[in-house]
Amino acid sequence: MKFLHMLKKDIRVVFERDPAARSYLEVVLCYPGLHAIWLYRIAHWFYKRKFVLIPRLISNLARFLTGIEIHPGATIGPGLFIDHGTGIVIGETAELGRNVTLYQGVTLGGTGKEKGKRHPTIGNNVVVSSGAKILGSFSVGDHAKIGAGSVVLKEVPAYATVVGIPGRVVLMKGKRVSPITMPEEELKNKAISEALKRELAEELDVDLAHDKLPDPELDMIKGLLEKIKVLEDKVANLEKK
Repeated sequence: MKFLHMLKKDIRVVFERDPAARSYLEVVLCYPGLHAIWLYRIAHWFYKRKFVLIPRLISNLARFLTGIEIHPGATIGPGLFIDHGTGIVIGETAELGRNVTLYQGVTLGGTGKEKGKRHPTIGNNVVVSSGAKILGSFSVGDHAKIGAGSVVLKEVPAYATVVGIPGRVVLMKGKRVSPITMPEEELKNKAISEALKRELAEELDVDLAHDKLPDPELDMIKGLLEKIKVLEDKVANLEKK
């Protein structure tokens, strides 16, 4: 019964986060992300019972059918939504919390051949946009957003928005921060309190507006252009004198 309840929740999540979903039959038959999650759950059941070959065969079948590779050893909480999903890779020791959203081309991978925990831990209500790579055994805090094409190589605080290569925090709880001038420890201290995180842990408040991201490179270029204009005006005044 618990397994059937989880399958129903997986279907419900699609309707909650994809406006294109029209009917239960369409979702069950035509959503490769859902198929990949279901096949993962079967493979994970065998993996936890110390089977080796069977879960990997199921994982390879899922990759062949859906283009999504989820290692059967990964730990995935309820409410995962994979939109489109082609090219997604989730490593063996990756851990995903509740209500995580992944778009196509996302990689939750490692950075070498180290043993043990080598893949990221993703918190609750996290959105990882298309093509983003999260590499290493660090944590991504609750309600964080990872911008499209970003490469994240270090810990991300809760409620942070990360963009760029390498990824850097540009928004904290919706407010701009400057990763150039703000120390890393100060960024971590801005993470939401543990009490409030526990209070919000069960919410399905997933912010999917991953297209509304700041452009730090553009901001820097604008700043340089303003300084150049000031310098040009000073030079012009000196030449007149």
